[in-house]
Amino acid sequence: MREGEIDKAREVRDMFGSIAHRYDFLNHFLSLSIDRYWRRACVVGTIRRMTRSQPTVLDIGCGTADLSLEFARSGPVVGCDFSHPMLRIGKDKIASADTSHPVALLEADALNLPFRDGSFDAVASAFVLRNLASPQKGLEEMKRVLRPGGVVSILDFGLPKATLLRGPYLLYFNCVLPRLGKIFSGVDGPYKYLPDSVQLFPSPEELGANLRQAGFGEIDIRRLSGGIAIVIHARG
Repeated sequence: MREGEIDKAREVRDMFGSIAHRYDFLNHFLSLSIDRYWRRACVVGTIRRMTRSQPTVLDIGCGTADLSLEFARSGPVVGCDFSHPMLRIGKDKIASADTSHPVALLEADALNLPFRDGSFDAVASAFVLRNLASPQKGLEEMKRVLRPGGVVSILDFGLPKATLLRGPYLLYFNCVLPRLGKIFSGVDGPYKYLPDSVQLFPSPEELGANLRQAGFGEIDIRRLSGGIAIVIHARG
């Protein structure tokens, strides 16, 4: 990676490590638990596109393993993340969960995945792509480790289009959420970074173009909760 990319990767890793102890609580609290629905929509859309009954899934940037555990209802999962504190919490959750299929977690960089080409039937990520030092490289790595004809699924935040929703949402997102995040996490910065990173992130249509550039096709974009989140499915 270039020096700037290395610096961003280090900053993001340290930031998520600093809030790992409150990450799950704040995800559910700040979204009114709608994030659970978003993850489930991502999983259902992925499994519906699968040709195998028990697909092997890679969850990139798995954090505390919420998405991995959702996918484990349908097949074996490997989750990877470069934040050790997040993975430690995820491993504790997996140990106490009653899963239909195994979930393995490992520490790895999304831009340099330690897997052979074509290793997985599906590759997914939730709220990860905009945090990468190079999102396009991240998409290319997803394509590399995905078997031909497999499915990639990307879940992330978006911005509502409807005027009646967009105004109040941006007020909450830019003013209220950072303050609540700081109060409950005890850390200043990460929940200010969140709205900034979302508003700088490409639109869903631009992401679709980036996926095509990385070699994906059959791109399907779905806006969730009025556009507050988006889920994109594509075929490798």
